[in-house]
Amino acid sequence: MAAVVAASGVAPVRARFVTSKEQFHAYLRDRGQEEEKEKEQEEEEVSIGQGEPPAKRVKAEGAGRDEESGEDAGAEEKEPVERKRARGQNKSRPCMKPNHYEQNRLCPSVTQGCADKCFFGPRCRFLHDVGEYMALKPPDLGHRCVLFETFGKCTYGVTCRFAQAHLGDGFQNIINTELAKQWEGKALVRNSLSKELQHQLRKRKFSFKRAEEFLRALAKPHGDGRKGGKATGCSAEEQEVSNCTRPQEGHGDDPACPVLPGQGEDPKADGLQSPSPTGDEEAPSIHTVGPVTDEDVIKLRPCEKRKLEIQGKLYLAPLTTCGNLPFRRICKRLGADVTCGEMAVCTNLLQGQASEWALLKRHHTEDVFGVQLEGAFPDTMTKCAELLNQTIEVDFVDVNVGCPIDLVYKKVLDVPLTVKIRTGVQEKMNVAHKLIPRLREWGAAMVTLHGRSREQRYTRSADWDYIAECAQVASPMPLFGNGDILSYEDANRAMQMGVSGIMIARGALIKPWLFTEIKEQRHWDISSSERFELLRDFTNYGLEHWGSDTQGVEKTRKFLLEWLSFLCRYIPVGLLEFLPQKINERPPYYMGRDYLETLMASQNVDDWIRISELLLGPVPPGFTFLPKHKANSYR
Repeated sequence: MAAVVAASGVAPVRARFVTSKEQFHAYLRDRGQEEEKEKEQEEEEVSIGQGEPPAKRVKAEGAGRDEESGEDAGAEEKEPVERKRARGQNKSRPCMKPNHYEQNRLCPSVTQGCADKCFFGPRCRFLHDVGEYMALKPPDLGHRCVLFETFGKCTYGVTCRFAQAHLGDGFQNIINTELAKQWEGKALVRNSLSKELQHQLRKRKFSFKRAEEFLRALAKPHGDGRKGGKATGCSAEEQEVSNCTRPQEGHGDDPACPVLPGQGEDPKADGLQSPSPTGDEEAPSIHTVGPVTDEDVIKLRPCEKRKLEIQGKLYLAPLTTCGNLPFRRICKRLGADVTCGEMAVCTNLLQGQASEWALLKRHHTEDVFGVQLEGAFPDTMTKCAELLNQTIEVDFVDVNVGCPIDLVYKKVLDVPLTVKIRTGVQEKMNVAHKLIPRLREWGAAMVTLHGRSREQRYTRSADWDYIAECAQVASPMPLFGNGDILSYEDANRAMQMGVSGIMIARGALIKPWLFTEIKEQRHWDISSSERFELLRDFTNYGLEHWGSDTQGVEKTRKFLLEWLSFLCRYIPVGLLEFLPQKINERPPYYMGRDYLETLMASQNVDDWIRISELLLGPVPPGFTFLPKHKANSYR
């Protein structure tokens, strides 16, 4: 039977665990109702102990649940139609916004302790009376606040959804001074967008001197009137000029090009405040006081830039939506060596969009960290490179491209440039082997090759034979391989192909402990309780990163649900007929060894929401969720 199941593209789960769809959902529904009753009884006991009538709490939490169940019932009737419409990446999916689930919000000036300086003045539509806000505030979601327990202070005060853990008389925010002092002056997250920098970008007052110089130089040889920003390549004469045989332009004492800060320091944006000289004006020399290093006196030439030494290391791919900072922290704990932020769009960064800059944030535990950029034109990408070079702290910049990068890129960055590509655009028309030599000549420090074409997406197995061929073409430039790695056996086979290392993407989403398995060369039969604790850690990291107020809680919930849409594909080791699980094999309906293991195997959105409620409390009234990534990866 196992052979038949494997041949049909379904994962080989042992027969005694396999069940039908009806039995699977019936079991979860019955157990869920039992869990719900037990939870309500516990809440009643707690609320009675706090002097709150149980009916009030049940009514407050049950109102949204009744509405949701009514919506779910209607959704079940329309299920075939909805599923048909939602194929592929759903860009018009329903989205819950803060004003949908929190109508009465406290003015930020009150939470920041400056109510008399409200920015909106008499036009402010937010509440300024803390007592009025607390009377309308939804019930707290728990008795423990992770921010208060970790840092000794919760900056969200009365707006925190776990505020009972740190509110005293008169709704005063309690501070554990001894614990808070331990965190003073420590930057846990770097690469934030300051208000001053955002203002400079929006008013177009940021100086891109180096980028503009090289773009002008790039345009000169053409003589056809084209703008430098639209140039797509370089002449052969330009490529023959070695950067190691001439001084690095604009790198001497230019205040607009400071040396990137060292590890553990905050990015120095101070040098950006005064406008840099433009045109033919010379930059004034900088007089230093005190000891200096060789790097201060002798600037590095491009050929002497810092090296990216990550050969043989485990690289967590830049994952759109799911590759957020809290998830990367989980993967770092479990053995990931190199991490990279989600793909950021150059034009949005240049416009100072806060949501795009959030993708560049780096946790202090990410010791080897890069950011990934996407852009269409050399001018925007070069300016973005200079912007990041001056304002954030990264170890490398990765470019997600399907066409050649421009020579100017390596003249603007002081950190290594890496490139991530696919085999080509169309199936059976591989072009990566032609592109890789040019990337090497242009100065790329490393290339990562995903073993599929753009057209294939994830419905075909990654072509590791072609990756091996490209690794030989790339030498001596390192080439990392990417695709279909879900076990240490997969990783071992990949490394035997001659690649310098492996990048792990979907495999990390399905089981982030894969990094541990690879390093320890074993299959980890991780228990459902251990997996649940990982989810709890993720939610704690999320509340720390996005906030513990209503908006932060719901943002954490959203990203948790996105991750659960991948995590449900994992099949516990102890349930498989033979190992390892293959990434493109569809999990059958099966009963886990306990209720939680079965619940985590569900691919039903309602069950993902139930898991989120175990960690973050009840969802808001009218809550809906549709996962962003709906691409079919099974055959």
